[in-house]
Amino acid sequence: MKLVLAPDKFKNSLTALQFCDAVEAGIKEIHPGADIVKLPLADGGDGTIEVLKFYLKAKFIQAEVHNPFFEKILATYLYSEVSKTAFIEMAEASGLKLLHTEQFDCKNTTTLGTGDLIVDALNRGAKSIILGLGGSATNDCGIGMASALGYRFLDERGNEVIPIGSSLSQIKTIDVSKVHPSLTGVNFQIACDVDNPLYGKNGAVYTYANQKGATAVDMVLLEQGVVDFSKVLEQIFKIDVQAIKGAGAAGGMGIASKVFLNGALLSGIQLVKDLADFDAKIIDADWIITGEGKLDFQTLSGKTIGGVLHSAKAINIKVAALCGAVDLDEIELKDFGIQYSDAVLRHAGNLNNAMKHAFEYVQLMAKNFAKNKL
Repeated sequence: MKLVLAPDKFKNSLTALQFCDAVEAGIKEIHPGADIVKLPLADGGDGTIEVLKFYLKAKFIQAEVHNPFFEKILATYLYSEVSKTAFIEMAEASGLKLLHTEQFDCKNTTTLGTGDLIVDALNRGAKSIILGLGGSATNDCGIGMASALGYRFLDERGNEVIPIGSSLSQIKTIDVSKVHPSLTGVNFQIACDVDNPLYGKNGAVYTYANQKGATAVDMVLLEQGVVDFSKVLEQIFKIDVQAIKGAGAAGGMGIASKVFLNGALLSGIQLVKDLADFDAKIIDADWIITGEGKLDFQTLSGKTIGGVLHSAKAINIKVAALCGAVDLDEIELKDFGIQYSDAVLRHAGNLNNAMKHAFEYVQLMAKNFAKNKL
């Protein structure tokens, strides 16, 4: 009996690898001889770095960078000397996780630190860089990141602006004469799990800025800045920014990755599945057991479980979902292609207990699954 374990993390509670360990322990209580294949996944957001370390022959590199408020911190990324490949997660240098909630203020934050990490990788000789978008504290359209790489954003007097969201309307031109010389020789793949346009009601500001500390007044300022800056981008790079799916990801880092890095915006889960050789490794599996913090209608929109279901349906493998919470009924689950589900909250009673003892509850759910379905 072959069982593939292919979860995402349970945010702030359980890593994807811990989920795999918990499910393995629960199943082996009932079926000690089961063939367990661990394929932890991620969709490009925060937490992806730990998953990719599982697959890549890479080590963590530590570099001094700027945090969202320009303060010096140490941040890490993955680098494989063998393949000259770096994986950089922007949340490590430019993420909300670096700040206290009361500090959230995306009109005044920068992606400069993400650029610092890219520069460090370039200086090490990287030829391929995977950049994971997600978890950002910023709405600067990537001008901080680009500034670290030598792009200069100038106002009407030819002075450089501070690379933060509230400066976007001041930018009148972009000087590309001092861009890092190694940039053009690198292949950038951008792991992005959303398809929001740069601006508008579904854009970077009105979809995400409130979660990053923007007030209603801030959002008007930021949206105008994004619109004004998009005109500059269209003029200089001859690109229709609103036609780029995912341009609004991570406070506009989607469009920045396209124009400043010449990166390809890719589904985060598909990119991780490819690196894991997922579709080949699940062949002949009896079940795939997946999971994430919350299973709801957003699950199929570029998230991990959606990617698992896509692969499983192609070769008729049954899927079980063990999640923190499940907000779908049995009919909806069946329509998704999920044959079995359980949720930590069905056992834990309250959220605090669920998060504190997630490992034990996932192990219990796996044991129950093994009793009832294997």
